[in-house]
Amino acid sequence: MTDRTGIARTTPKGLQPGSIGLLGSIVVGLSSTAPAYSLAASLGLVVASGGVLLAGVKAPSILLLAFVPVWMIAVAYRELNRVDPDCGTTFTWVTRAFGPVPGWLGGWGIIAADVIVMANLAQVAGSYGFTFVGALADDATVAALGHDRLWSTVAGVAWIAVMTVVCHLGVEVSTRLQVVLLSIEVLALVVFAGVAAVRVAGGTGTAASITPTLAWFWPSGLDLGSVVAPAMLTAIFIYWGWDTAVSLNEETRDPTRTPGRAAVVSTVLLLGIYVLVATATIAFAGVGVDGTGLGAPANAEDVFAAIAPVLFGSSALGHAATALLAFAILTSAAASTQTTIMPTARTALAMAAQGALPSRFARVHERHRTPTWSTWAMGLASAGCYVLLTVLSADLLSALIESVGLMIAFTYALTGFACVWVFRRTLLDSARHLVVRGIVPFLGGTALTLAFVHGLAQFARPDWLQDADGRNVTVFGIGAVAVVGVGSIAVGVVLMVAQRFRSPAFFTGRTLVPRSDPDVAGTPEPERDVRR
Repeated sequence: MTDRTGIARTTPKGLQPGSIGLLGSIVVGLSSTAPAYSLAASLGLVVASGGVLLAGVKAPSILLLAFVPVWMIAVAYRELNRVDPDCGTTFTWVTRAFGPVPGWLGGWGIIAADVIVMANLAQVAGSYGFTFVGALADDATVAALGHDRLWSTVAGVAWIAVMTVVCHLGVEVSTRLQVVLLSIEVLALVVFAGVAAVRVAGGTGTAASITPTLAWFWPSGLDLGSVVAPAMLTAIFIYWGWDTAVSLNEETRDPTRTPGRAAVVSTVLLLGIYVLVATATIAFAGVGVDGTGLGAPANAEDVFAAIAPVLFGSSALGHAATALLAFAILTSAAASTQTTIMPTARTALAMAAQGALPSRFARVHERHRTPTWSTWAMGLASAGCYVLLTVLSADLLSALIESVGLMIAFTYALTGFACVWVFRRTLLDSARHLVVRGIVPFLGGTALTLAFVHGLAQFARPDWLQDADGRNVTVFGIGAVAVVGVGSIAVGVVLMVAQRFRSPAFFTGRTLVPRSDPDVAGTPEPERDVRR
């Protein structure tokens, strides 16, 4: 079946259609980005790196700047989803545009980024589980377990297991849970930002507090290569996750329109949340390298943990507010753990349905209508990656966020360019097509490509990432951030070659969904159902 553009509609894969609507899709898109967790784990890295100021007080300008290409790619997702609502998203669209090899690597980029970030999510969820219980019970011993590597790892693996089970039970169960978790998260961020703003405005902040100015929202004076590009990759990580709404397109009501709308709306809402909270946080804590300053290396992994006790105070109400924030970050990481498993499982499902992965990954549970092998494999791979990185070096976990930014830029840029190429024959049909299917996606892909290149050059520096003792964190003398990012893509190349020898049909184009418009997609081919 084709639409008026001539692109064939997706072959059903056994998922449950019509499970979620527009509101549910927006909730999933917002929850997947985990605003509280993302800000806690990333804001310090945008402000400074290794105790050296990066964006500093201009961090809000970086968040605004990073939003632009992210929004552009969201528009590309919306346009591609309108004609091809396939749960494989980047994998399917890039394969149709550029062929099996770029498509496979685009799909792998999503899987690798999700598996790697799960290690950081699990660490935060495990650590904050103890922090929340300790704050609630006013028990310092329990709270201290959050900083114990063994116990936080055990708790993190347990969170992965629980969320994998939830994802297996179905998208409707997952969405209802997300509504509750997101509500708590947004409430805590509003309270945090509101108290910080009131204290700064009332002159009761810290000695390092700063009054915001309009200059914070414009990146003038920041070097493109050494500051803007690496800071943008971290900021892009903060926005990453809205595309989960699109990966659920085959389970959404009105699949050609609802997921795309949800993706664009999610990015705009995230912009408002991030800029307001980041501005309030910087204004209260400052960007110094001591105390609660966001430039302090000790605060980079979790800015809220350092600021909350000082912001809320030691009263009963202050303890309650601190506990609420801890619970919000816990639920934020837990929610993102769940919504990270969901799109990865569906990407693997789509790849298997086309023969790009072993056919067992295309199996769908008869009752729950969710991917079985793909969901459980994602959970197991994530737990294994988390344990491995924890055993190798706790400092490697700090390299994850920025390295994931590289993979996000890689896959998003591919999608932007794929949008332009898929619609290349019809771009001049109308001004709208030229802008939203050509200019906007191309500019988004170009911006992300430049950020990838410049950011990689900085991440490869031996002194880019340092541990608590000031020692460089490197792999074979190269910055660990660059090694983890590029190494993940390289692993994908190896796996792709192995799959090509094992099952060459996909790589020769014999399992691709047929495409009927020669102006858009070439000559139609017989369709094959490779599912088992």
